[in-house]
Amino acid sequence: MRLLHTSDWHLGRSFHGVGMLDAQRDFVDQLVDAVTRHGVDVVLIAGDVYDRALPGVDVVRLLDDALVRLTSAGAQVVLTSGNHDSAIRLGFASRLLERGGVHLRTRLEGLAEPLVLPLEPGAGAGSAVLAVYGIPWLEPRLVADQLGVETASHFEVTRAAAELVRTDIQRRSEESPVHSVVLAHTFASGGISSDSERDLSIGGVGAVPLDLFDAFTYTALGHLHGRQELSNSVRYSGSPLAYSFSEANHRKGAWLVDIGPDGLEGVKEVTWTAPRTLAVLRGRLEDLLASKEFGWAEAAYCQVTLTDAQRPVRAMDRLRARFPDTLVLGFDPEGGPSGTSATYSSRLADAPDDLAVCCGFLSHVRGREADEAEQAALAAALENVRLQEVSR
Repeated sequence: MRLLHTSDWHLGRSFHGVGMLDAQRDFVDQLVDAVTRHGVDVVLIAGDVYDRALPGVDVVRLLDDALVRLTSAGAQVVLTSGNHDSAIRLGFASRLLERGGVHLRTRLEGLAEPLVLPLEPGAGAGSAVLAVYGIPWLEPRLVADQLGVETASHFEVTRAAAELVRTDIQRRSEESPVHSVVLAHTFASGGISSDSERDLSIGGVGAVPLDLFDAFTYTALGHLHGRQELSNSVRYSGSPLAYSFSEANHRKGAWLVDIGPDGLEGVKEVTWTAPRTLAVLRGRLEDLLASKEFGWAEAAYCQVTLTDAQRPVRAMDRLRARFPDTLVLGFDPEGGPSGTSATYSSRLADAPDDLAVCCGFLSHVRGREADEAEQAALAAALENVRLQEVSR
């Protein structure tokens, strides 16, 4: 049995204000091609299928198209809900979709209801089977009572859910050998996070230990956006596209998982090609504009940090003349803002008049002193205010 482990599609997400639906359609094309080319039997989606609980119509249509194409290519689909999804909405019509090969695991009641597939085609009763379970994103405060957990923490509710799965595996093992695959949307110890994963709750969330998954043949994790191997049988597939500049160096892809009558036979990587690359650039404005070294970034989405001692005039406009898709611009001047270590409050306290206060604020927020024309405009504005006060 061959499975393709994916997660964190985040359909409908934007990238610093740029819509990504076309890029996500391109990913779906690559996914369907991989299913056909590699003979995938089951596609796993370990949560965060959508980016929001209320996705747009075009986003829902894209998922619908993806599921139709995957099942038409001969694969069944098992998906769980993540913290970005609405479990109730995503799980709508689950019993009906099951008939078409799409298995939604978004409810607590479905924790011990696996998709069961024979590992030896044509074999009779008592032959090894594959059981695929889904542990959706579990909000501790909402599910602790239902799971019989006293402490509402991610560790406790995940442990309780995993125990329900283990109990079902043991029960089924009395009839035939069972190899299990578990989808779980959670933060497991050893996983490396990136900026595009939003906090699961205020203050962050503690990781669940890997030994929670020891009883399973393979654990397909979702939530972290970098593809990574925590152990041979516990892995994150990561997101199919980069959703923050911190993921610029990620090698996006998925895991091909082969499971036979004797258990896990092997795991191989599948890579996705992004329609646009990401560039994280740093340096003085003139150097970035002139150097041939950065030619490759002209067609990329760019995050630029300028290190000029003073903030250049019209920096974004000038950058976009060479790098049209500069999406993020930051400043980290060499030697500190304007070459001084004085705090804004101390400089404000030393200002001799209102004009100095205004010019000091302008310098503080943009990292460049007011020029003569700006000083004249500020002086005229202050004079107008003074005259209005006098006339009252």
